[in-house]
Amino acid sequence: MESKPANPPDWDSETVKALRNHMGLSQQDMAQELGTRQQTISEWERGVYRPRGAPRTLRRIISERAGFRYSTNPSTGPSPS
Repeated sequence: MESKPANPPDWDSETVKALRNHMGLSQQDMAQELGTRQQTISEWERGVYRPRGAPRTLRRIISERAGFRYSTNPSTGPSPS
């Protein structure tokens, strides 16, 4: 059984973009990984919407597999490893 991080990330626009950049993906590539549209990724990164539900869970799984370390301190933002 997969363990969850103690403090899951707050998937704000900066964290979404930091994860995508950490993985070396374009918005289109990330959309394909998550089974969504490129426009959705763009809207997340611009802060128009925030991921929730299944996309939020998928993003957590992908970030853990990619070794993406995020800050639990809102003032410092995401911090790739």
